[in-house]
Amino acid sequence: MKTEKLNYDLPEELIAQQPLPVRTDSRLLVLNRSNGDVSDSNFSKLGEYLSSSDCLVLNNTKVLPARFFAKRASGAKLEGLFLEETKGNIWTVYLKGLRKIKIGEKFYLIDHLKNDFCKAKLIEKPGDGKCLLQIDSSDTAQAILEEIGYPPLPPYIKRDDDNEIAKSDMNRYQTVYAQKAGAVAAPTAGLHFSDTFIEELKGKGVKFAKVTLHVGAGTFKPITTEEVEDHEIHEECFSIDHENSKIINETKESGGRVIPIGTTSMRVLETIASNSRVEPIESSTKLFITPGYEFKICDAIVTNFHLPKSSLLALVGAFAGLDNILNAYKHAIEERYRFFSYGDAMFIH
Repeated sequence: MKTEKLNYDLPEELIAQQPLPVRTDSRLLVLNRSNGDVSDSNFSKLGEYLSSSDCLVLNNTKVLPARFFAKRASGAKLEGLFLEETKGNIWTVYLKGLRKIKIGEKFYLIDHLKNDFCKAKLIEKPGDGKCLLQIDSSDTAQAILEEIGYPPLPPYIKRDDDNEIAKSDMNRYQTVYAQKAGAVAAPTAGLHFSDTFIEELKGKGVKFAKVTLHVGAGTFKPITTEEVEDHEIHEECFSIDHENSKIINETKESGGRVIPIGTTSMRVLETIASNSRVEPIESSTKLFITPGYEFKICDAIVTNFHLPKSSLLALVGAFAGLDNILNAYKHAIEERYRFFSYGDAMFIH
């Protein structure tokens, strides 16, 4: 399929720069994938589209404060994004301005008070914009990032190193049910849920199951190949335990719907499903869902609006029909919905 088929024009002012004050106040575009009908609602009314036999599947990954700043010996400021830590205190990161930095150069990671925190040395440039840093500290990456890190907001949300704004973002760019640290991007469909709203849905009989998928920076990588199928999807680690597998399997056996909250939960479920069942597992996935894919277990999805020419747009296009999705997006633009990570939501059923 031509990648250009995943393109659409979005006015820049519809890219949400701030979350709404109340999580559940987001708008909800409801898309019937069987006939393409769309209707406008509010996220707080999601329960009207659910039944007591349904199961919502949440991704309980927790976002690390993975964005950081550093200072070269010249005083020049650097900005980086932590990706992972390997043995020997070696970090894999994205670093802006990497071409100007030579192997062996040392610089300081900067804490929230703009003070030097610890030294880092560039030891390798493996390519694809990544580099390896040797960190001069015995602390874990998570402990260091708590002292120096900022929310890893996507590049279309404009932020500097303001600590007060960062505190607000660290709260709002995190689901209320986040438990297991490891993501460098949020599973944003879950940002619309509050603790109170989850309890309200449980009170109606809706079941909840949890998976963990640590969302990587590759989730924002656009498809740059001419053909969608030539794009190399990013690999992400995931897990699901016995208890949550049981909840999902019992839902399918009783005729209920399995409804992932977000594309990350959907990728986990579709990676592990066999004969409409799932089993406990800890693994990784490079599943690339594109139009023509036959879904094994997911019956509906709650999702946000996705970037043009993205693997996530391909996924929802596969689930709902690409024409249906693009028509729904056209409607959302006309009705001035808010787009992307801090934007509004869709319920596709």
